[in-house]
Amino acid sequence: MTYFMSRTRRARCAMPVIAALAVAACLPLSAGAQSGAERGTAAAIPASGADVLERMRSAFDGKWYKTLTFVQTTILHRPDGATTRQTWHESVRHTTDRGGQLRIDVGDLAAGNGMLYTADSTWIVRGGRLAAIRPSGNEFLPLIESVYLQPVERTVRELSKTRIDMDRVSRGQWRARPVWIVGSTSAADSTRPQFWVDIERNVVVRMILRDSDAAPVMDVHLDGYVQTANAWLGTDVKIHVGGKLVQEEQYSDWKTGVELAPSLFDPAQWQSAPHWGRTKK
Repeated sequence: MTYFMSRTRRARCAMPVIAALAVAACLPLSAGAQSGAERGTAAAIPASGADVLERMRSAFDGKWYKTLTFVQTTILHRPDGATTRQTWHESVRHTTDRGGQLRIDVGDLAAGNGMLYTADSTWIVRGGRLAAIRPSGNEFLPLIESVYLQPVERTVRELSKTRIDMDRVSRGQWRARPVWIVGSTSAADSTRPQFWVDIERNVVVRMILRDSDAAPVMDVHLDGYVQTANAWLGTDVKIHVGGKLVQEEQYSDWKTGVELAPSLFDPAQWQSAPHWGRTKK
């Protein structure tokens, strides 16, 4: 659920991004009600990005699931035109004390390779052992999980490193659906850090990141939404860096609200913790 390469790697555009997932809910329309597009067109523009986040949170206050698992087919596009296909197992959870956490197992589970993310830190695991800790996290995690389960003030803090200007909000369209654009006053702006939220479903459908004005632009598209429980899951993700497609993600076998052992999110217990991917039939 994805997501992104480290800031140093992004600057070089040499390594793939990590998985991205997007989840949000959609309440059914009553008979005679306006369509989502009509409501989105008529709705007043929120005063700030924090207001958009509050809309997302309040739509599912006390209802959003705290765990998610899925299998991801990852297609990596190399600079020389070659492609590589991998299978990743991804586990997401949110707790009050630790916030959002994302575990990604890359390739064969028995190999013990992967990453553990929070909003501000990354643990790299190789061969079942902790190989490195980085002081930067997954920029998407607050928007696809934590925003629904924690106070807005905490989500705003977790997004502070993205350089998204929370005072800029505008209206646009994505896949013929109305969206709020947080971080830019124009839908034509494709370089300023920003995220796009489907007005009816309260789900992030696009995110543009840029570490500095000189850095390449990362543009993430989240599509292929399916209903899961009382929410939506984006199952088709495409990641572009510098205008070029570098990674595609296709999700399958998703489950929400499953019991996950706390040890699954402990790098020191990477191989010994019970893993749903090893036990499924």
